[in-house]
Amino acid sequence: MAPSDMLAALYRPAPFAEPLPPEEARRRYPRLRWRMMGTIFTGYAGYYIVRNNFSLAKPYLIRELHMTTGQVGLIATALTVAYGISKFVMGSMSDRSNPRWFLATGLILSGIVNICFGFLPAWSMIWLWMINGWLQGMGWAPCARTLTHWFSDRERGTKFALWNIAHNVGGGITGPIVNVSMLVFTSWACIFYAPGALAVAVGLLVIVFLRDTPQSVGLPPIEQYADDYPDTGVDDRERELPAREVFRDFILPNRALWALALANAFVYVVRYGVLNWAPTYLTVVKHATDSTARWQFFVFEYAGIPGTLLAGWLSDRYFQGRRAPVSVGYMFAVTAAVFVYWFNPAGRPWVDSASLFTIGFLIYGPVMLIGVAAVDSVPKKAAGTAAGVTGLFGYVGGATIAELGIGKMVQHFGWDGGFAVVIAACVLSILLLTFTWRVHDRRKNS
Repeated sequence: MAPSDMLAALYRPAPFAEPLPPEEARRRYPRLRWRMMGTIFTGYAGYYIVRNNFSLAKPYLIRELHMTTGQVGLIATALTVAYGISKFVMGSMSDRSNPRWFLATGLILSGIVNICFGFLPAWSMIWLWMINGWLQGMGWAPCARTLTHWFSDRERGTKFALWNIAHNVGGGITGPIVNVSMLVFTSWACIFYAPGALAVAVGLLVIVFLRDTPQSVGLPPIEQYADDYPDTGVDDRERELPAREVFRDFILPNRALWALALANAFVYVVRYGVLNWAPTYLTVVKHATDSTARWQFFVFEYAGIPGTLLAGWLSDRYFQGRRAPVSVGYMFAVTAAVFVYWFNPAGRPWVDSASLFTIGFLIYGPVMLIGVAAVDSVPKKAAGTAAGVTGLFGYVGGATIAELGIGKMVQHFGWDGGFAVVIAACVLSILLLTFTWRVHDRRKNS
């Protein structure tokens, strides 16, 4: 077999294995489900370690390399644009790929790029960080494919929420990792070396532990196991859908999906507008030390864990699978917390920490639920593509505004201009989410 054929065989969906005896299948199913959850959780957390570390490097790039906020924002924007486009392209590809190899490849290569980043001169950083952004696009979609094949529609909000806190674990632990590596190596370049090495190691673990569908290990499909057969608009749930059919039948005419994608763009302005500029804002305006700012960055990320779990549980338990009511409620509260963070004067770091905790607790609920709502709106064989559409808007639109737009606003109009953008994004996200208020109401099919 030619090398290209061998590579193609690795990445196409795994073939169905010989079915296990019913008793053996019932015994193995719960254990393997949690193994898959643990693997994609760890894998996706690894992606965030080699993405969020750039935010912690921003103050050093400004001080040590004499970059402006606009220049630093441009480098970060290179990642977000590449990531958004890649998330769309790779999302479509992942629907017809084996997530075991898809997820691991992006993570390992992203780790290698981070290790190389610390060796390069300033003028080349934008190009390498753009490559990192493209590789980052290989993370979300294979995880969504895994979740939709191993967990049923009835439990999807809760299980997606559990997996989604990998954002916070990976993003938040970046601060302590950097603090420890800075103590050991005393060079700002270790902000990239240590996370890069960890990402490579985690990618190898993904190869060892992850598998494709239940049928690839001899188990029945999740609908049969959970006795949960939602209406997905297809007769054969297990048929791999061609890209043309996915776009023609399930993406382009899906008005709810496009509303969710636009809302996602504005939610991401808020998420990254606060998160990615927190270390810089806290040190420049609130006069926090670098170490204190990194720990407040940590607080933002880890506050999202209980908030995300609560959002997923509420949408499943009290709103019959509707994600918009919880998202809208969360975004109203985010708006209030952003105002407190904005107008709190320097010298009261506990108020800044409490505000960041509140924003972090709340913002990841809508981030997660928009992704779940997108997946809910299509068959499971189109989950990666639907996630890619919302990701395209979130990163090419929202995260770009958060990085480049806010960077330029701060450069020309001060931090008040940056916060005005964040508040406007809060309001627009609420308005768009209300258009999806009754999407995926399970009572309509009962």
